[in-house]
Amino acid sequence: MPAGSLLALLDDIATVLDDVGVMTKTAASKTAGVLGDDLALNAQQVAGVRADRELPVVWAVAKGSFVNKCILVPSALLLSVAAPWLVTPLLMVGGAYLCFEGAEKLAHPLLSKHEAHDAPASVGGPEVAIDPAELERSKIKGAIRTDFVLSAEIIAIALGVVATAPLVKRALVLGATGIAMTIGVYGFVAALVKLDDLGVYLVERGGGAAFVGRGLLALAPRLMKLLSIAGTIAMFLVGGGILVHGIAPVHHMIDGVAAASGWAGKVVGPVCEGVFGVLAGALLVVLHTAVSRLRRARAA
Repeated sequence: MPAGSLLALLDDIATVLDDVGVMTKTAASKTAGVLGDDLALNAQQVAGVRADRELPVVWAVAKGSFVNKCILVPSALLLSVAAPWLVTPLLMVGGAYLCFEGAEKLAHPLLSKHEAHDAPASVGGPEVAIDPAELERSKIKGAIRTDFVLSAEIIAIALGVVATAPLVKRALVLGATGIAMTIGVYGFVAALVKLDDLGVYLVERGGGAAFVGRGLLALAPRLMKLLSIAGTIAMFLVGGGILVHGIAPVHHMIDGVAAASGWAGKVVGPVCEGVFGVLAGALLVVLHTAVSRLRRARAA
């Protein structure tokens, strides 16, 4: 009897793990789009960091991402049990934040010029140098904040896949998805930012390897620039998509436009969501700037 009970228990465990594996694979496939955005955004955050600090920065953000998952997975499970109606509003807050971040990045040069014009001129004062350590900390904090929003989107999508599954399976799938996504994204980012070092190594070896190394050295900065642009676009696509899916009339209108576009509908839909994200982000930047200037005027 004990042996039979043990075999039955092992069979149950194997069945659960098999189900979890299938659901995790499904969740991973559904979050592939957000995963690409996550990769672009986090690779972008390393731009401007000294070469010897690239991997420590990636590791610091990866640790922050694991902490985010440790917060988000239990929170998602709790919401799925206690208040599933809260998931969409919270996601929309995150989507609005992503749109705001993207619009603020685009508007930063213009806003900086206005702030410099409005600020009183300093007479004979020394210029304040930017502390590299402080810049690095700022980049890490910004990357972790952005990761929190994208991780919330990933966990929410995965939760939708297992919404009707038992609580234990839900927990296992969300945990496995969070771990796999974090390792995949930051492992790839770490490899990406060290492309130039690999190029130098191949050049030093000489011969045919040197040709490949020179190619990598030419490719690395262009790839990082491309990922920086892709990261900004991803903010609007993901953030706008979250907002659109939370506003039924807008969602139905964009679906109608995409359906009427025939074969181009798969492109038109995301583009419309991205445009909506740009407009929402611009509005939020205008509101934020107005409130900030009003507060400064009152404080003066």
